[in-house]
Amino acid sequence: MPLGLYISVPFCRTKCSYCNFASDVFSKSAYESYVARVVEDIACSHETASELGCRLEETVDSMYLGGGTPSILDGGQLLRIFNAVREQFAVARDAEITVECAPGTLSSALIEALQECGANRVSLGVQSFVDQEARAVGRLHKRSTVIEEVARLRAAGIDDINVDLIAGLPHQTAESWTFSLAETIALGVPHVSIYMLEVDEDSRLGREVIAGGTRYHAHFVPDDEATADFYVQACEALNAAGIEQYEISNFARVGAQSRHNLKYWTRQPYLGFGVDAHSMLRVAATSAAKATDQEAGDIAALKRCATQNQIAEAVRFATQDSLDAYMSGAASTVTLVTARAAIEESFFLGLRLNRGVDLERLRAEFTADAIVPFEPAIEECEREGLVAREGATVRLAGRGRLLSNEVFAKFLGETTTEEVKVGTGHVNPR
Repeated sequence: MPLGLYISVPFCRTKCSYCNFASDVFSKSAYESYVARVVEDIACSHETASELGCRLEETVDSMYLGGGTPSILDGGQLLRIFNAVREQFAVARDAEITVECAPGTLSSALIEALQECGANRVSLGVQSFVDQEARAVGRLHKRSTVIEEVARLRAAGIDDINVDLIAGLPHQTAESWTFSLAETIALGVPHVSIYMLEVDEDSRLGREVIAGGTRYHAHFVPDDEATADFYVQACEALNAAGIEQYEISNFARVGAQSRHNLKYWTRQPYLGFGVDAHSMLRVAATSAAKATDQEAGDIAALKRCATQNQIAEAVRFATQDSLDAYMSGAASTVTLVTARAAIEESFFLGLRLNRGVDLERLRAEFTADAIVPFEPAIEECEREGLVAREGATVRLAGRGRLLSNEVFAKFLGETTTEEVKVGTGHVNPR
């Protein structure tokens, strides 16, 4: 199964008020040393996987540069990252290669650099086509900027374009949201992502909304009911325009689904580099077998779970979420995924997809009775109108999409996992 690669670029020109990602504004002097560190980590990929007792596929069929704002890097820095990947992996000729870009950063030189790097897909963080709404949350572009840059990307042969929109921004109304949706559809892009504004303590805007304040235009944020209505409206409008929903937040024309993101939702292997980058690799069968015979040692800990004789099915690991910690070589956090946890993941990730979860496939992948512990949760969600069951397939109902986190929680038990600290690929943990 080919590998997906994610590369984090945590730099931005400005920090949007709604943003809860591990990104911020840094001096350009930090860019070069960061790129050097990422390139070094890419070079250590096979060593890192070996230390974790994981399989690492040689072929890569998707790459995703996310952020932050990857397009803030110069062409030479982007090229160094891509060259480092190609030195370590065989990148498939038809690989999907996505770079997230902020409207207003796509200079002619940058577009040429994207072409040289082999990028064939661009994700634009538009958020709103209404200039006042974009400006209120710290976006630096205008509607006209987006239209111009989409045209320039197409002229350069990059037609696979995603547009991000956020429902629930300050000042947003039913009329302005209708306008943003209409502009998106008129652009003819093949992929659209719709996110509902997250109000939590991880963003400046979220904290201000919770506090009932007025900074960051917090008092102009639509209420939850209005935001949910905007989401439902987006689903209806995009589906009617042939941009069909295939995941809670994602819509695509035929053949334009994000191959990289599908790896996350279908539990395919992926490897992440940079600040707050997450990875999931399968445990090598020979390594797992050896682990059952080992009494102690870090490698054994990585391959055995705290539950007696329960071997990890996969390993998830994540780098530190601060630039300083990452650059100082702070240890990654590693979580072992048991068979039980893998089934739980299959439910709460698979249910994100409109096609839902195939129970027969899960029985074939795990064991014949693997679904039994989850039947009560399925039945409860059916009774509450959150999921629909058709034969062996379970999928979210319309109401379930609006309350998806509540649905997912019902499939999460108190599984036993073991977290250990390991090096970031430069040293063998001892």
